[in-house]
Amino acid sequence: MAELIVTTPGRTRLRRLRRTRTLRNLVAETTVGAENLIMPHFVLPARRANVAIASMPGIAQQGLENVVKQIGKDLALGIRAVLLFGHPEHGGKTPDGAAAAAANGAVQRACERLKREFGDDLIVMTDVCLCGYTDHGHCGILDHGQVLNDASLAPLVHMAISHARAGADVVAPSDMMDGRVAAIRDGLDDAGFEDTVLMSYAVKFASAYYGPFREAADSTPASGDRQSYQMDFRNGREAVREALQDVEEGADWLMVKPALPYLDVIRAVRDASLLPLSAYNVSGEYSAVKAAAANGWIDERAVTLESLLAMRRAGADILITYAAGEVAQWLRA
Repeated sequence: MAELIVTTPGRTRLRRLRRTRTLRNLVAETTVGAENLIMPHFVLPARRANVAIASMPGIAQQGLENVVKQIGKDLALGIRAVLLFGHPEHGGKTPDGAAAAAANGAVQRACERLKREFGDDLIVMTDVCLCGYTDHGHCGILDHGQVLNDASLAPLVHMAISHARAGADVVAPSDMMDGRVAAIRDGLDDAGFEDTVLMSYAVKFASAYYGPFREAADSTPASGDRQSYQMDFRNGREAVREALQDVEEGADWLMVKPALPYLDVIRAVRDASLLPLSAYNVSGEYSAVKAAAANGWIDERAVTLESLLAMRRAGADILITYAAGEVAQWLRA
């Protein structure tokens, strides 16, 4: 019988640094902490309301008092940034989405209250887009079935200024109109809000992963789709062009949306720009994990944390996720 010869590894043994959990944590290249998280909220034009979103377990459309209370709880967990989406008053949807810039709108009132309650301990961010305020559900001005790019800029500027005036620290245009970053930056500066941060949804794909969000924001287009202005998900190089254009127009901060199916795009944008970069872990990603976990097919905590770490590893500095509150609790356990 031939002698079994076992060769031993050389001096390099990569497993040495994996031996214990404490050692693995010490040398980990990528981490997720509460300081990396932004929690989205859907604000109703009501003082008190809590309407569960069926397709997004654990998430609700909330009235002002409910939102403030929830954000206070999350702040205690270390979540120091929120992203607000609003709903107009009943009957407030119009072809031009004018209610988006109303001084007494749900988002504007929430900004005022949150800054009064929490001051600079909380970063209040607002989504700037007309889709939730137009009766046709598109992100800009619609004319004979076509979304008009240039005509949509002024309403977006007015919306952003109204948010800044109400106290928003960061405005985040998500409409994907060409030139809107420059228009909003100029509008903010001219109105005296030079210090308001502009986070651009620089790379926002026309994605099937947004389905649950459209229930939450009541923003499904009445006809057609958004493929003429949101990005074609087949194009990676174009994503970098979009991001760099927004850098040139004055963005302070960039975003890629969705996140998990687009890790390559996150990396490409990270390599192309030095600006802070967010990844939006969107509703479809969140709901898919929730549904699979409810059926016992996956470990929700493990899959969620693995997914968020993948986004950070790809190059995202900040993570926008509906799981932020749960993640912050898990990290404390």
